[in-house]
Amino acid sequence: MNKKIFVVGNSRSGTTMMGRILGKNKDIFTFHELHFFEQLWSPSEIDKKVEKTAAQSLFSKLACIEREGYLKGCKGNNQYIEESKEQITEELIKSDVFSKFLHYEAIENNKTIPCDQTPRNLFYCKEILDLYPDAKIIYMVRDPRDVLLSQKNKWKRRFLGAKNIPLKEALRAWINYHPVTISKLWRASVNHMKPLEARDSVRKVYFEELLQSPKEIIGGICEFIGIEYTDEMLNVPQVGSSTGGDKPKSKVIDKNKIAGYKKGGVSNVELYINESILKDSMSYHNYKPEGFLVNPLKLLYMYATFPFKIIIALLLNLNRMNNIVETIKRRLG
Repeated sequence: MNKKIFVVGNSRSGTTMMGRILGKNKDIFTFHELHFFEQLWSPSEIDKKVEKTAAQSLFSKLACIEREGYLKGCKGNNQYIEESKEQITEELIKSDVFSKFLHYEAIENNKTIPCDQTPRNLFYCKEILDLYPDAKIIYMVRDPRDVLLSQKNKWKRRFLGAKNIPLKEALRAWINYHPVTISKLWRASVNHMKPLEARDSVRKVYFEELLQSPKEIIGGICEFIGIEYTDEMLNVPQVGSSTGGDKPKSKVIDKNKIAGYKKGGVSNVELYINESILKDSMSYHNYKPEGFLVNPLKLLYMYATFPFKIIIALLLNLNRMNNIVETIKRRLG
């Protein structure tokens, strides 16, 4: 079986929740964020083989990312190299190494279908579908104003239950935030997925509909994937929010996450910028702009800070890009 699942979407759009839900199925193993596409692979390598030792090192690095955690870095980490040598015995293209790792790790965890829930894979969905014809893509969409709120508070995750997040990562998340950046990323994700939405292998899921009608939505997704639905799939812990502490013992899907921006946490200026940039994109997904009155001086200040914020953010994220020009073009184009 070569079936693979990729859960994609703008960051903070419910991809992690969807991954957890699917991981409750008896057949699906949900990985942590692997960040293979963009960081370990680029489109220029789509049919380029790497020598056996390089392929083994890549397999070992993927094992390290999954088992030790993406934020550990795993630079030059070959602690799983012996295991990798058993699985990789010849030169391969990188995407085949990735495929081998996904299925190997799923089987090691007594599952048969691997699920990669790295949000930014969204910008590589065309390549993913070309590389893996049997892949299924679940595309998560969330109200951009709620994404804005969640992104603004993302740096707080270290203090809301995610103890594995280093202080430098919390700082990076804080620096990354700016309403212009977050809005442009949301628009780029919409534009990138428009040509792919009609494909039979892509399923679009609105975060708000998932929260409102979880059984109906997940039942439809199970049919789309070709797996059996069970109510147990909806018993996922409330962890990962950037607007409230983790509640691992509470296993209900919380409808209160809908339109959270109306309860505060983001200013009218931030929301005004968000809606101004995303007017057409919001309309495409049936999100209605509300219109916000703003102080012109505060608006001017917010736009004036954007160039400085984006430059600093770029410098802090250089080591996360395999091809800098390609990444910026896809994410902010």
